[in-house]
Amino acid sequence: MEKGTESTRQLKVAKEIQKDMAEIIRSKGMAAFQGALVSVSGVKISPDLSVSKIYVSVFPSEKAQAVMSILEENSRALRGELGSRVGKQLRIVPEITFYLDSSLDYVEHIEELLKK
Repeated sequence: MEKGTESTRQLKVAKEIQKDMAEIIRSKGMAAFQGALVSVSGVKISPDLSVSKIYVSVFPSEKAQAVMSILEENSRALRGELGSRVGKQLRIVPEITFYLDSSLDYVEHIEELLKK
């Protein structure tokens, strides 16, 4: 297998984690994130399925830092909830780390430039 390509299993697990984490975050409601809209834009998982990087986008972007802090503070509880959802498919629930997906900021920046 070439370096940089993810196995089918990795992609399937990442998709499942993305779907489940999106539902978990949505179930908390916007109030839990200071009124920000938080969406899971992608998940990357290590080849051994033990570590997952969860990319989130936050709208409005001004609240991104506050939301990232909330996610990091609650990552153990969120991982626990994830475990109860994926526990049947996975032997171990991967460690989760949240990353800010700044592509929305990029889109906003381009739109501002186009308006000028």
